[in-house]
Amino acid sequence: MGTSNFAVFVDLENVGAKESLLLSIIEKVKIRGDILLGKVYGYTDRYTDLKPVLLSNTFAVVPSLRWGKVQKNNLDIQLVIDAMEVAYTNPLIDSFCIVSGDSDYTPLVGRLKSMGKHVLGISRSEAASSIFVNACNEFVFLESVAKRQPKKAKKEERAIEEDGDINELVATVETIVGDQDEEQMYASELKDTLNRLRPDFSEKSYGCATFGKLVAAITKNSDKLTSWMENSSLMIGLDTEDEDKEPKLDKGNWLPAFEQALSHFKDEGFDRVNPSILKATIQADYPSFEEKQIGFKRFSDVMKALEKKGLLVIEMDDAHTMLLRIC
Repeated sequence: MGTSNFAVFVDLENVGAKESLLLSIIEKVKIRGDILLGKVYGYTDRYTDLKPVLLSNTFAVVPSLRWGKVQKNNLDIQLVIDAMEVAYTNPLIDSFCIVSGDSDYTPLVGRLKSMGKHVLGISRSEAASSIFVNACNEFVFLESVAKRQPKKAKKEERAIEEDGDINELVATVETIVGDQDEEQMYASELKDTLNRLRPDFSEKSYGCATFGKLVAAITKNSDKLTSWMENSSLMIGLDTEDEDKEPKLDKGNWLPAFEQALSHFKDEGFDRVNPSILKATIQADYPSFEEKQIGFKRFSDVMKALEKKGLLVIEMDDAHTMLLRIC
């Protein structure tokens, strides 16, 4: 995996005032490379809780000065100006992350791509324009970026811990490895990525003398990861050999799984989500999920059943895109 140098521009209205979401966005970018420059737009007093995250990641802020109905357009223009200035004056930056789904940014994406820059877009699914989504080199829906609480380790014998939480580390490593094109990477690359995410990272915090021993502890405490030697190099990747150990959904347990996913979205501040996001979230936990396993022909039938249960309401936005309003 090559390391990119990112400039990150965040529309705070798209993120909301959730510290966890901003941290997840920063993590998503740092998995791909270094953040050399970060800037957030629309900062007000309601975002005070974000100050530690913004300061520790050296993000600059552009305040929201309320003046008429065109204030948002003013901020949009400022973001475009700043992005183009960076593109022309900072040759170290080869990648841009735009946290917004506004189609007004599509010309900016086109210009950045014409300059050889990689553009990553991140946005709430309900606010993401299909034009902007398709214009980016890569696009991630904010709902899928939001981190879940790490699950308990599968082993009774846990890795020795000192200051570090091995379960939290396992969840982070699963995310990092899952983001790779081949869902595997060199252990040395993994350590570099962890150092980007956590500058104070040390294997000794988890009671391990070497990083190789920490990798062994991580795979021991994970249902998804495995490690092996390849050409004298330590590798780590997702374990796809044993499909029998994958959790399955059936007619008896599917509803709690969907309730949990919807509750997670609600807790993270998402009032509406795209149906594809909900399905992808279920498939992340249950890779072999198919509608027929739980007694339905199509996913639309599943959504109607959830609506009857009072868990969501099926809506259509102005662009005739289906959205699920979470109750």
